[in-house]
Amino acid sequence: MIIPPYRIDTATIVEAGKGLFLEGPVKAGTVIVSPDKIDRVYTRAELDGFGPGSPEDDASVRWFEGYYTVSLDWPDECYINHSFSPNGLWHLGFVFALRDIAPGEELTMDYRLIVGDGERLPFNDAATGEPIIGLPWRENLRTTTTALAKLL
Repeated sequence: MIIPPYRIDTATIVEAGKGLFLEGPVKAGTVIVSPDKIDRVYTRAELDGFGPGSPEDDASVRWFEGYYTVSLDWPDECYINHSFSPNGLWHLGFVFALRDIAPGEELTMDYRLIVGDGERLPFNDAATGEPIIGLPWRENLRTTTTALAKLL
């Protein structure tokens, strides 16, 4: 569930397609996205059973450790694009504003936090050209917990 008003529009990130843009100002530390409608989580083995490139694989997000959610309905949260310098922080299914965000600004987050340990995405970071590779779970949790504590 996206809490502040927003719109989906053409992304400002090259080759990203569409993006999620916030309609009003958002203060640092504010919850922007809250989990809802999560009826179950899947193990990595269950996801692998669907096959690479399957709708379930493409619509999966690491929730915690080796467990993933699958959103086949592609909710608007799926339009949050990747950045190594994001304005949003993914932490256990929530997205917090990492800094004050101006009206009309595209919301971004670091995709290394939502894919599995060592998983390499099939595209690179648009700004740097660097590969996007999932962080190990403990590093992921340490990174997001530290960043969230600084915000609060």
